[in-house]
Amino acid sequence: MGQSTSTSSCSLELNRRDTLPPECLAVERDIGMDYPLESVSALPGLGKGSENVDGGVDYTSYLPDECLANVFHFLGPGDRNRCSLVCRRWLRVDGESRQRLSLNALANLLSFIPPIFARFDSVSKLSLRCERESISINDDALILISLKCPSLSRLKLRGCRELTDLGIAAFSQHAKNLKKFSCGSCLLGAEAVNAVLDHCPGLEEISVKRLKGIHDGAELIGPGAAAKSLKSICLKDIISGQCFGPLIIGAKSLKTLKVIHCFGDWDSILWSVGSSNTSLLEVHLERIQLSDAGLAGISHCKAIENLHIVKIPECSNVGLYSIAENCRLLRKLYIDGWRINRIGDEGLVAIAKQCPEIQELVLIGVNATDLSLSLVASNCLKLERLALCGSDAIRDAEIACIAKNCEALKKLCIKGCPITDVGIEALALGCPNLVKIKVRKCKGVSVQVAEWLRQQKSSLVFNIDAEPKDDTRVGPSAEELAPMSQQQQVTAPDVPSRSSNDRSVMSWAKMGIFASRKFVACTFRRWSNGG
Repeated sequence: MGQSTSTSSCSLELNRRDTLPPECLAVERDIGMDYPLESVSALPGLGKGSENVDGGVDYTSYLPDECLANVFHFLGPGDRNRCSLVCRRWLRVDGESRQRLSLNALANLLSFIPPIFARFDSVSKLSLRCERESISINDDALILISLKCPSLSRLKLRGCRELTDLGIAAFSQHAKNLKKFSCGSCLLGAEAVNAVLDHCPGLEEISVKRLKGIHDGAELIGPGAAAKSLKSICLKDIISGQCFGPLIIGAKSLKTLKVIHCFGDWDSILWSVGSSNTSLLEVHLERIQLSDAGLAGISHCKAIENLHIVKIPECSNVGLYSIAENCRLLRKLYIDGWRINRIGDEGLVAIAKQCPEIQELVLIGVNATDLSLSLVASNCLKLERLALCGSDAIRDAEIACIAKNCEALKKLCIKGCPITDVGIEALALGCPNLVKIKVRKCKGVSVQVAEWLRQQKSSLVFNIDAEPKDDTRVGPSAEELAPMSQQQQVTAPDVPSRSSNDRSVMSWAKMGIFASRKFVACTFRRWSNGG
């Protein structure tokens, strides 16, 4: 749902869209409109449709409403708001075609709900957000929304603390077309979640984060009427995560499961999922109580393609071996070993031997050496994206091994590893398909080697945060690099200067270790979008 906050200017079509009722003028102040609605009546072109401001022809009048609506779909919320003020026709077409709406869910929104959804009568994706210090909408407002917006298919609630289980239950009885439900930072309990699952038979995605009403001793949450349609479950920061056990086990068509920082023992639940679910494709497990037994259980879902194991101290090479043995179709593997040395060469060797379809591999805090990386490079011939972060075992020899064997590699990310210019130079002799390298917090790597490598591979994008060395063993001098760095897009150094004390340098290094997971995720997200 993550769209920007959309405006809620209201008009009624021919006594419904073309006239602006006085009560709608206040919506702009409460929900956040770019231009005040009072300015609509002052626009010279409003209502003319065929002539523009300077008396010329309005060529958009020859476009059918459907074509104009398609043009609006390419605009962001702010641009659409401004377009809706051009003339009555644009105002009407924008209201008829807008499907996404994000509202500031303050308590006084209740009186504006009828005119808002009279204008935007095609909304199917709605986001309601309220700041922590404000009073949110209550049950009456949410029930009214369900009556005025019958085509609603996606609902996102954030910080709506005045909503209760009874309000959600009443809302779900009218939202029969709901396919995606997301709630976070609310006071809702298990009764509200069960009501949505029971009354929305077409529900496909459910996301529950930081619900204060779900605690130890709460009632169990089952799949209800959504048992056959539910495809994605995301749980985050839940005190009593075990309440969702029946839901996870009973969702027979589940394809994506994300459990992040939820208390309770998850071994038994994942064992049950592994024995009953054959369609699971993506699993994200982060900061939960899970052992190798739980990994062995979930490994029976042999169709898994995307697996995240993040900061789970009880998982070791044994559990990773079970994953390798059963999940032969694995394409993306993300491991944050938290630098506790329980996952290393042994587990990665098993992955390299049994999972030849690997395309993306992220290792954070995992001490992998050339023993395992050489097998990964030689056996995983489709490996295109590789990230190595926060490991003292990743040195020049490991980078040379990657350069020699990873022929399909396109993007390489290295952070917080003791490599030097020698390792980077080895990449010039291998990895023929390499298009981008990102290096962060590797003190042995200089800007000069980045320039030298770009001379060897002119199409390569090298992103580095190192500072120039005094001894320029490769490449031109620091003075000559100034204009070249601008032309070749090598970023300027931002690490602490040599004169800073050792304690500050170590502090930044430690912070970099814990920030590496976010850094890699953002990097690969941009890469996947073609950035």
